[in-house]
Amino acid sequence: MDYFDNAGRQDVLSGGVRMISITTSAGAQRVWTKRVGNNPATKLLLLHGGPGATHEYLLGFDSFLPGAGVEYYYYDQLGSGWSDRPEDPSLWTIERFVDEVEQVRLALGLSSENFVLYGQSWGGLLAIEYALAHQQHLKGLVVSNMMASIPAYNRYAAEVLIPAQDPSTIAEIKALEAAGDTDNPRYDELLMGEHYVKHVLRLPAEEWPEPVVRSFARMNKSIYVPLQGSSELGGSGRLSDWDRVADLHRIEAPTLVIGGAHDTMDPAHLQDMATRLPHGSYLHCPDGSHLSMYDDQETYMRGLIDWLAKRA
Repeated sequence: MDYFDNAGRQDVLSGGVRMISITTSAGAQRVWTKRVGNNPATKLLLLHGGPGATHEYLLGFDSFLPGAGVEYYYYDQLGSGWSDRPEDPSLWTIERFVDEVEQVRLALGLSSENFVLYGQSWGGLLAIEYALAHQQHLKGLVVSNMMASIPAYNRYAAEVLIPAQDPSTIAEIKALEAAGDTDNPRYDELLMGEHYVKHVLRLPAEEWPEPVVRSFARMNKSIYVPLQGSSELGGSGRLSDWDRVADLHRIEAPTLVIGGAHDTMDPAHLQDMATRLPHGSYLHCPDGSHLSMYDDQETYMRGLIDWLAKRA
């Protein structure tokens, strides 16, 4: 196998980029994808978080996956990044996003012989939902930094994360949320100092990788807020009742669950998810938070690559 073989690829002219046409209730739309590498046995489709973030915060994968011979695809979900950005709130549902992923899979020619679906945060929720609907097409599944229950996530935030943070800062954050003033720069300033650098990415804010900063700055809040809610300390949008713990046993595909000791997501819950999955494995990042691929990068990438190698 030649990792850099582009023979027969229709994306050579554009450096691996393809705008894929998808069908929606709002008519035809286009989503952005970019292929890196060539490996007939392992094709990893990356689902970013948010919802409404972009593929860019995952660009750290470029430092590791090519050397491991993994073919992988960056992908901006509809409404995000370089994909079309329709202003139609009816499109922002789990079911429509699942259908979108299936249309992207078909367009890219991914199959059960090679298709590994990776989802981080919201992307992990979407990956679980895709697996429950279309697991016959999967060779493997990776759920990174995403619990299988938003109510459980909210309990963890309320009972563990928030009590450990500065009470006056939390009070000010909640006051801004109650006033609907979350676009206030002060809101982001408070979150960065008390929450983000402890549980999202454990580096000083000025040291955050540029692709992460860029991706977060381009977050489409018209998707994020309806689904996640306006609060950064728990889920309060349309996803607030989402819970698939009781359905995990239905996912037969080999699945890697990844969590970090300092994550916004309860690592004990994530480890339990792996035991409920018939062919589940758990990768723990002891120095990691929600973006463990950066603040515990060696553990994260080595664990992911080793697991992928076993699927080859």
